[in-house]
Amino acid sequence: MASTNKIRVLLIAEAANPEWVSVPLVGWSHGQALAQVAQVHRVTQVRNRDAFLRAGMVEGLPGDGGNFTAIDSEPVAKPIYKMATLLRGGKGKGWTTVTALGALPYYYFEHQVWRQFGAALKRGEYDVVHRLTPLTPTSPSLLAKRCKKIGVPFVLGPLNGGVPWPRYFNDRRNKEREWLSYVRSAYKLLPYYKSTRKHASAILVASGHTREQLPTGCEDRTFYVPENGIDPARFSQVRQANTDGPLRAVYLGRLVAYKGADMLLDAALPLLREGKMTLEIVGDGPMRDELNATIAEHGVDDAVTMHGWVEHDQVQHLLAKTDVLASPSIREFGGGVVLEAMAIGVVPVVANYGGPAELVTPKTGIAVTMGEQPVLVAGFREALQDLADNREKLEAMSIAARRRAFGCFSWDAKAQVVRGIYEWVLGRGKKPMLPMPVPDPEETVNVEMHMTGAVNS
Repeated sequence: MASTNKIRVLLIAEAANPEWVSVPLVGWSHGQALAQVAQVHRVTQVRNRDAFLRAGMVEGLPGDGGNFTAIDSEPVAKPIYKMATLLRGGKGKGWTTVTALGALPYYYFEHQVWRQFGAALKRGEYDVVHRLTPLTPTSPSLLAKRCKKIGVPFVLGPLNGGVPWPRYFNDRRNKEREWLSYVRSAYKLLPYYKSTRKHASAILVASGHTREQLPTGCEDRTFYVPENGIDPARFSQVRQANTDGPLRAVYLGRLVAYKGADMLLDAALPLLREGKMTLEIVGDGPMRDELNATIAEHGVDDAVTMHGWVEHDQVQHLLAKTDVLASPSIREFGGGVVLEAMAIGVVPVVANYGGPAELVTPKTGIAVTMGEQPVLVAGFREALQDLADNREKLEAMSIAARRRAFGCFSWDAKAQVVRGIYEWVLGRGKKPMLPMPVPDPEETVNVEMHMTGAVNS
């Protein structure tokens, strides 16, 4: 039987910020949810301090009434970030280079964490150490072995990354300046890589690709926990039914080669010209001029709106006026935008590759077969045509998408899952059985997935 006392967790979230998006928002949101089911003290990087304070957090140790500590690793992080900026080949490009170099200052960050909390851990002031971020599997941890030595369980993850570039799109890989991705597996040679995985009491993975990269011997300690989640307070809008107007599609993301906005536009052109579809393109990036030229060339200006960058807190208002999120990204890890769309009732159409495809089921969206560019374009065109012609199917998927988003992927539901893993590593509960991918809420499965309940639409 599980203990009624809250587990004391030292939660390491180097990237965590309520005012940013992507990984920092994941780190913040997941930490907030875990604080409801455990006694959490968060450790983050100093760049997040002001945002934590604005959000009502109190800096300081638990004994002094504090609930977070900011670690100043800037003496090492700042010069390396400048180096990464020079090497990446342009803003928004070369993410593999940035990630690889980011592993170097992280060693220093964890060294500082141990200096500040090592003694408290040895005294038994925390039951579990959980490294929540960075999410990338390329950043080893100094702490796993040290925690093992003093008898404090170390939980790692959810880790996410390692999705290989599809062989059909090497031209787009080069446009993204992803030269280092050709030797990406070299991160396994980094100091403490093997030690991290050997000594972790539990490893959370957020994708099948990441799970496959783990060395043998980790299987019995590995759990599937998706990276992203939904905060009902942030996503309160509900998509309105659209039974007779043109299909309202939206693209949401950076306008860069691997995200594939140009492929989506190519796929949608027949529907746009015939007045059967409208397309909202939300985001900015180096491909914007190219997209504008294509729109003008084919005379679909009235059917396509280029919004540029939209603040994250305004995205749901725009999504609520659409029917379909079309995301032909060829190399996506998490797919947070997919869950956000589903939470509003917007049906996702994604490439069947990487993280987003693991979130979507046939009841809630369409995963288009991956292949060479003409194959992918044709698949998206067929999917969009199908939804434009079959509105009953669209509306059924919309309802199921909301139910799945809130029933399976709320932050509260995920926090309950992680709490179960804490109980297990402490010997207080049985091992959670978490399937991959997560089944739809209405399916009867023998798993310990704590649902928040289906959403009625």
